Amino acid sequence: MRLIDTHTHLDFPEFDADRPRLLANAAARGVERMVVLGVYQANFQRVWDLACAEGSVHAALGLHPVYLEQHRPEHLVQLRQWLERLRGDPRLCAVGEFGLDYYLEDLDKERQQALFEAQLQMACDFELPALLHVRRSHAQVIATLKRYKLARGGVIHAFAGSFEEAREYIKLGFRLGLGGAATWPQALRLRKTVARLPLESIVLETDSPDMAPAMFAGERNSPEHLPEIAGVLAELIGVEVAVLAEASSRNACEVFGW
Repeated sequence: MRLIDTHTHLDFPEFDADRPRLLANAAARGVERMVVLGVYQANFQRVWDLACAEGSVHAALGLHPVYLEQHRPEHLVQLRQWLERLRGDPRLCAVGEFGLDYYLEDLDKERQQALFEAQLQMACDFELPALLHVRRSHAQVIATLKRYKLARGGVIHAFAGSFEEAREYIKLGFRLGLGGAATWPQALRLRKTVARLPLESIVLETDSPDMAPAMFAGERNSPEHLPEIAGVLAELIGVEVAVLAEASSRNACEVFGW
């Protein structure tokens, strides 16, 4: 079974003790590629070093809304410089992780929006897909994306919206990232939505080390868990796990140009 984990934070310190073992085990379990996403300026180099050291790892660079207070105007300038310097390098696959987070009430919405639009413009300028964090902000994200019309689309990370919102993203050229959240039996609304999604709209992800699936509750999440996540999602959708694995990997390759 061939799998692609489209959203990880494998550069985080939680993996420092056993990263080589984890990567080897993930590969042995069929996880052929992993995307590691930058979230603030200080971890760009760490993300890039990991992509350079591991052939199965690809890098995305972005400024995450949750770290809004850490971001400075010069960090947007530096992000653009990174993207310019790495233009055409196959190890760089996207701009991300960025977006809008309306769940955390102390995050200024106007500042988030300015940061969001600046990075959408970079995705347009460098013809890269966008990997988006969207939490309780689907309407605003969709409205903004309609103004920018990214040629390469991207991925809505940890999609947990409605079926109607899913259709809007699909029309805008985005895939929907599915991971551990839908493995939890109590996630009734999400599970009903997942069951209706077309296979061509889905990519798989873990968000490691976060969002552990139900079968690994309380543990550090890892790309090693992607086969189990795929198994539950396939059951929800009503297809064989091999069918979901093949479709989601094909979708990921289309998004990233692999």
